[in-house]
Amino acid sequence: MPELPEVQTTVDGINTKVKGLTITDVWTNYNSPFHHGKDNIKNPKYFSAFKKIVVGSKIKSAERQGKNVLIHLSNNQTILAHMKMTGHFMYGKYERKTTGKKVAAIWSPSEKDSPLADPFNKHIRLIFTFSNGKHLAFADTRKFAKIFIFETKNRHKVSDLIDLGPDPLSKNFSLVIMKEQLMLRKNWKIKQILLDQETISGIGNIYSDEMLWLSDIHPLSIVSKIPSERLRRLYKAMRDVLKKGLYFGGDSTSDYRNIYGLPGQFQHKHNVYRCTGKPCLKKDGGIIERIKVGGRSSHFCPVHQILYK
Repeated sequence: MPELPEVQTTVDGINTKVKGLTITDVWTNYNSPFHHGKDNIKNPKYFSAFKKIVVGSKIKSAERQGKNVLIHLSNNQTILAHMKMTGHFMYGKYERKTTGKKVAAIWSPSEKDSPLADPFNKHIRLIFTFSNGKHLAFADTRKFAKIFIFETKNRHKVSDLIDLGPDPLSKNFSLVIMKEQLMLRKNWKIKQILLDQETISGIGNIYSDEMLWLSDIHPLSIVSKIPSERLRRLYKAMRDVLKKGLYFGGDSTSDYRNIYGLPGQFQHKHNVYRCTGKPCLKKDGGIIERIKVGGRSSHFCPVHQILYK
């Protein structure tokens, strides 16, 4: 699932490529009976209303809140997109495939040798057409993404946003705030609490493993038992790892691609995530192990990552 660095990279791309453009059309092939009657574009009736709202409006800007992409429109509406497991936005010129008199619901990039033609980018579920003839396409292999629209002034009422914890890369996110947030669930295992979006938003499986490895904390450690000095190291590691993820354009271990259809490079910088069986890069004699914590995989070094319980 795209985490903070991937979502921020996407937001930066949207601001670079489509800010100021007018939406002239929008298309989707999302249509799930499970979502009928619900407020997201997988419900055909909702999408019909969604289309009427967005067509004719301009893209004002995009921002990130937690793992959510927020696209603000000129008509005081905001599109929220949570990319979930396999979703990603791309910008370029697309064509809708035609067969005789029939128009198939298949979109592909006009330039066949473009990075947009990467097989990971082929499952197009949503297309925004712009006044310049180009498109913002949303690929989502497993169809898990969530997309809906709301009045911008009501963002403080949107359930997907109101319970999010503080952002670890915000200017106001201090060591004190991190400790306060962690202590809200002081009896939880540290790996679990780092994944809890109501505690601290934006962190997922990949970056939590990396920051725990860097701060020498075992993923099964109970929050209240972790020494203050180690929490200080975790705070620094948290911000350093997320900034590193941003610098390398996110992680494409799975499906994630950026606005140009290109993979990020952080997957080549892993110290511990998916390194099971490899020697620890801290050269302490440890061999990276993998366990399940709260149903999620966790990778760690059993030598230098200390278990506090």
